[in-house]
Amino acid sequence: MMPLWILVVLLTFSYSGAHKILVVFPLPEQSHSILGARFVRHLLNYGHEVTYITPFVEKYTHPNQQQVDVSRNLKLIPENPVNLSSLMSKEVLAPGFTETMNFMNLVAVQTLENENVQKLLKNPNLEFDLVILEWNFSELLTGIAAVLDVPYIWVSNLEPHWLITRLAGESFNPIFNSNILSPYIPPLNLYQRVEELWTQITFHFHIYWNNDRIQRNNYERFFGDIIRMKGREPPLFEELKRNGSFVLGNSHLALGHDLRFPNNYRNVGGYHVDEEVKPLSPKLEKLMNNAADGVIYFSMGSKLKSEDFPVDIKKGLMKMFGELKQTVLWKLDDKSIDPPSNVHIFKRLPQQSLLAHSNCVVFITHGGILSTIEAVHYGVPIIGIPAYGDQFLNIERLVRKDQAKRVDLSHSLVADLKYAIDELLSTKRYNDTAKNNSFIFTHRTVNAGAEIVHWVEHVILTKGAKYLRTENLDLHWYQKLYLDLGLLLISAFLFLTYSCKLFLSFISKTRKVDVKKKKK
Repeated sequence: MMPLWILVVLLTFSYSGAHKILVVFPLPEQSHSILGARFVRHLLNYGHEVTYITPFVEKYTHPNQQQVDVSRNLKLIPENPVNLSSLMSKEVLAPGFTETMNFMNLVAVQTLENENVQKLLKNPNLEFDLVILEWNFSELLTGIAAVLDVPYIWVSNLEPHWLITRLAGESFNPIFNSNILSPYIPPLNLYQRVEELWTQITFHFHIYWNNDRIQRNNYERFFGDIIRMKGREPPLFEELKRNGSFVLGNSHLALGHDLRFPNNYRNVGGYHVDEEVKPLSPKLEKLMNNAADGVIYFSMGSKLKSEDFPVDIKKGLMKMFGELKQTVLWKLDDKSIDPPSNVHIFKRLPQQSLLAHSNCVVFITHGGILSTIEAVHYGVPIIGIPAYGDQFLNIERLVRKDQAKRVDLSHSLVADLKYAIDELLSTKRYNDTAKNNSFIFTHRTVNAGAEIVHWVEHVILTKGAKYLRTENLDLHWYQKLYLDLGLLLISAFLFLTYSCKLFLSFISKTRKVDVKKKKK
């Protein structure tokens, strides 16, 4: 006889129906692969069939999952990437907006050039119900949805910002929402407001005159003929990129600040967090349990590596950590420095399992979105050492909430970090805020994974959820910024000024003629 639980699962799937979903996470970075794999897992857990375009191919997969290998994208990562030493010495600057956008366009192009992706797109027998695209400063991949003639959903793995919310019909006023690469968070002073407004206007011009032109050409190059072969005319790129059905954002109120989102935008921050905390190894378990004064966990993430700190900084940090009462676990792959008895270095550490332990009292991090989400989820105070990108905003928002202290990546790092550690450990409000934020973050009607599946299924079942679409999507960017109105007012002012000058000139000449006539 069939077990009851299997019968329930089969009945559930037969009622709801398993959908065929194409998920595209092509960015060749480890943190993005974690998010993509976890997103796919949520869909698989609910019985859906998933085809997953990824540069990080897994050896063992779910029977309902097919992988499309774009591991060639990994070659796009520079051989000498930005590291901590070069950032501290100012030998290199962190990539700005233009460099980031150019790189993301390159990733999109190389993904579409991949023979595995081309084979997928040209397969006449392949059908999907939905496409899910990771947004990374490029909308070129929307052409995949146009080829398959199905709705698509954006997934943004950053804090909400106008570059992604504009695709849901909402370009936030820069007074309330800084750009994602900005070091400022609201409320802004006058100088910052001017800078943010100017940045948004210049970004719009760059997107319109440069980026969109490149993407339009690539859209026709990769998708035009394929769509025509299917007996359809390709939609205009400008219309296609505004035609997304939904946006799923990787944030939560406990992380950032309150913003008014359109109906087709939902934050599902924390969907990558483990449902069940994995057990620690016996060695780590013993270290954590025996730390009478608590554990300080130090990791600069998967991309930035602590071994790239200058030698004097590493030695200074070791000496400073050795003077603390706490046990320090440092993600550091460097055997050249002998650590003090209370400092333990590891090449790899199970971050979530450490943060979940009750003896973890401080987390020193670069401020990546995954690390900040995990710290908030598990209720651990943070010391942030942001280096580039969205890390500054991630940390500043938690500083404003009293869950974090920020330390600049500078040659005074050792002294600044010691001061921050002392303040966090001696000031009760940081720990209290962290615990309160953790409650806010985890106290939800449904978990993030279930909410993802709900909206994915809803978009499929409503054939694109067009009723959620805001009319703002039909407005051009210059209309949203009132540039057309500003131009009209300036033109009217210049016209009136010129008319007044002509009128006054005419009156003046008339008077001169009258005076001459009187003299005669």
